[in-house]
Amino acid sequence: MYNLIQRIVQQDHLHARWLNTLSYLENAGARKISACEDRTQVEIIQLKHAAEEHRHAYILKKQISKLAPASCPDYSDAYLFAAVSTRQYLAMLDIQCSRYIKSVFGLKGAQLRYAAYLFVTYLIEIRADELYPVYQHALSAASHPVTVKSIIAEEEGHLEEMTSQLSQFSEDWQTHAEVLQQMEEGLFNRWLSRLESELADA
Repeated sequence: MYNLIQRIVQQDHLHARWLNTLSYLENAGARKISACEDRTQVEIIQLKHAAEEHRHAYILKKQISKLAPASCPDYSDAYLFAAVSTRQYLAMLDIQCSRYIKSVFGLKGAQLRYAAYLFVTYLIEIRADELYPVYQHALSAASHPVTVKSIIAEEEGHLEEMTSQLSQFSEDWQTHAEVLQQMEEGLFNRWLSRLESELADA
């Protein structure tokens, strides 16, 4: 992954699309968190996560101005890497996790949405804790003005919070998380493969 990101950060037009793609994913994640909220029983930590994911989307989007100010004005397909896979990644992860949770725990409605929020957010934080440090390493190696250090710090905090919430949800949460993590890995690898194909043609 490092070699892939290293190539991206060396070309401003590619780097702008990369930032926009990450911004889209953060924004989509924030919207999914909000969509999982109960109409009344909303914990402050859930509001915090949604707010911080929205801020991450903003931080990433804003840094495009350091590269190519007029590029990537929105999240249209032309301004994203592997647009179809990018849009499907979180949607499919949510669907697959919800199906698994429903079959194992027998939940439905608001309870199912909340459980899916816990597991999906946990899986996304695991992925973020892998992806962003690699990205920052490539940025630092290139002495690049773009930085994601503040995002890394907050994502680490998110992971600790989700681990705590999941332990309250189920004593056996780690066993289920391992099954779901394999699903996420398959979706991520498919996205990464599409991204590599686009770069090969760039």
